[in-house]
Amino acid sequence: MADKLTPLILDALTLAATEPAGVPLYAGKAEAGLFPTATAGKTAARKALDDGLIRVVRHAGTPPRELLAATDKGLRLLADAACPKQVLEDFARILEAREAQVAHLVANSQRLADAVAGMKATVALLAPRLADRSPPAHALEPDARPLRNGSTMNAATSRLNGTVAVAEPATDLDDLGGAILARLSDWSSSAAVGQDCPLPELFRSLSLRAVPPSLGTFHDCIRRLHTDHRVYLHPWTGPLYALPEPTTALLVGHNIAYYASLRS
Repeated sequence: MADKLTPLILDALTLAATEPAGVPLYAGKAEAGLFPTATAGKTAARKALDDGLIRVVRHAGTPPRELLAATDKGLRLLADAACPKQVLEDFARILEAREAQVAHLVANSQRLADAVAGMKATVALLAPRLADRSPPAHALEPDARPLRNGSTMNAATSRLNGTVAVAEPATDLDDLGGAILARLSDWSSSAAVGQDCPLPELFRSLSLRAVPPSLGTFHDCIRRLHTDHRVYLHPWTGPLYALPEPTTALLVGHNIAYYASLRS
């Protein structure tokens, strides 16, 4: 009987030697184990335990299961009794399988990291648009008074914590549109000729105006220029996680526009 059990024990020790973190005692339907669940496998497992060739190293899973590894005595038996060539071949086969598993995990991790970065870029792109939207007209109190520049301020809410709320001056989209067209004209005739103007650069160039536009107003104006066929909006073609200054980009159809140029 011992001769019949020896190959099973040596196979188990070979596997245990490559898995120092522990392996289940018996193989399952979807996972490896040190011994098969047949009668001979159970007998070999008991002998290996009784002889001190394997030992429990930890518990894992739900419910917790015993995971076993080879003892020093088991490793010496493996070195003395097994054919060195066969042991090396078994090790090489197991290591190749582990290497494939690691490569698969690394690829999955990279895909998840790219997906998370893309989601962050999308949130950064949409958040300013949501924050910049004005409240609907029905949300104004009845005593909201129009100011001479066309904006509104509610008398009941004009003071907050002892401070006076100052209404933001309205931006003339036609005037802002003219400034955008002039900046794009300067861009196309400068050293950057042949390159489309990035929206972050275009938006920053408008900050020197007497009344710098908000990001939402800038987006509204450049969308209108695009709809009126006065400018081209060109999409970002790289991965979303690599998008610099994503808050300045805007959605146009199914594309993320990141560059602008004058239409001829």
